[in-house]
Parts: sequence; C-alpha cells; structure tokens
Amino acid sequence: MPSWQGKSKGTKTGYRIFVGILRHFGVLPAYFLLRFVAFYYFLFSFASSKITFSFFRKRIGQKTFASIMNVYRNYFWFGQTLIDKIVLMSGLPNKFSFNFDGEENLREMVAGGKGGMLISAHVGNWEIAGFLLKRLDARINIVMYDGEHRKIKDYLSSVIGNRQVNIIVVKDDISHIYEINDALSKNEFVCMHADRFVEGNRTAKKEFLGNLASFPQGPFVLATRFNVPVSFVFAMKESKLHYHFFASRPKNYLVKDKNSASDEMMKEFVSELEQKVKHYPSQWYNYYDFWKN
Repeated sequence: MPSWQGKSKGTKTGYRIFVGILRHFGVLPAYFLLRFVAFYYFLFSFASSKITFSFFRKRIGQKTFASIMNVYRNYFWFGQTLIDKIVLMSGLPNKFSFNFDGEENLREMVAGGKGGMLISAHVGNWEIAGFLLKRLDARINIVMYDGEHRKIKDYLSSVIGNRQVNIIVVKDDISHIYEINDALSKNEFVCMHADRFVEGNRTAKKEFLGNLASFPQGPFVLATRFNVPVSFVFAMKESKLHYHFFASRPKNYLVKDKNSASDEMMKEFVSELEQKVKHYPSQWYNYYDFWKN
C-alpha cells in the first residue's frame, strides 16, 4: 500500500527566505535560488529521488539519463508551484498569464444552482487551480489533509492573508463531511484530490500508466451521495510564467447502483489523469511508490 503520510517537506526559515526574495526582487530571482534548493533535494533526498527516477524510467518509458535529469527537473518544477502559490495568493506583483480551457463548463455548473464537485490530483499546481476559479461567481472550497507543519502553516497564513478559497481540513471525526454538505447546499464548489490516501481509507485499484494503482474511493462516493455535477480540473504549468487551466464537461453520475456510479467516475478520472501525466510528466508530484500493492 502506498506510504504517503499526509506530511510535506520544508522549513519555516526556507519559506521566509523565499518570501523575502519575492517581495524585494520578484519571481525570477526566487526561481534562480530555487535551482540550488532543487539540486540539494536531488542529491540528498535519496528515497524520493529513487521513486521519481523509477516513475520516469518505468512508467513514462524514458531512457536512463533523461530520467535522471527529470528527477532534478521535477524538484525544480515542484518548488515553482510553491513559489507561484505564494505570489498569486498574496497578491504580489507578477506577470503570470493563463489560458482557461473549459471555463464555460464550470459556469454551466454555477448556473445549474446545485454547486458541484471538482476532482483533481497532485499534478500541476492543484492549489492554483482553486485560486484561478475566483473568476467564477461561486465560492470555492478545497478539501485537503492538514499536511503542513504548524509553524509553516501559521507563517504562510500571515503572508497570504485572507485566501480567495476556503480550506476544509480532513479530520478523523469526519466533521469535514458536514462542511462539504453545507458548501454544496449553498451552490458552492468543492474541490477534492483523488490520487492520495492515508492508511485506513477505502481504495480501489485501477489500471494507471501500465500497472494497477490504488485510488481513494472517498471523493467519488461523496459525489454520488450528494448527487451533484462533477468536473475534473487541472492547472498545468506551460512555461515559467504561464498556466493552462483545464475543466472537463460536468457530468451527473445517475444510476440506481451508487457503487457502479462511483466506479464509473473513478475510471473516467483515472483516464483523464493518465493523459495529463503523460503530457506533463515533470509535474507529477507524488513522492512515494504510487504503484506499491
């Protein structure tokens, strides 16, 4: 079973340094410093580097040298997503540009008056996806594990300030289910990630990049239980300062058997995710053995 523990890396001091550079010098100098940080992780994060190398070599089918280079590139791109999140959510001056592919699909969901479930994954910049949705006349709720260390979380909150989106934290007492229900009843969007899970979650295996992988059933079961339209959304980075946002056509999975409905939804999501990962392999940010059974 994949061993993701719901925790992220980084230190408060590291974030402070990058925020200082962003405030005084801008994005590109921060990216320059990031190259050295990414190289450090490339050299010394052996466990995650080994897994990422295996991903490029076995799942994407790249040659050995290309796979090694892309391990470094993956760390570098991941660091950029963290920097970009801080810049955009804090309102710092920037020159980012965006393409919106499928925005009309989400506007259709807003017009439907039932809210909707937006399902994504840890590929591209998943938090920026929520930020970009502020273009819509609807409140955005992102469901996530509380994976940041408390000191880092408090510091980022002080930098970013009032978020454009609401965060619903997954809790052991399942109170987040009531928050999700409340949000959907108010015609709001709920964005969930459907690629990671922690020990004890219900999962199902699907063919993904040539082998079976486990996916959490929770997001798909909730979407069918609440009977709301579903769209698969991704925010992929095309170049240093440009993002491409994708949103699939909304679909209601209406069948008498809710298990069949959630299974159909999962199959379609995994197919969509596979296409995105094949097209943007360097933006796959799961640093554990995703295919371990």
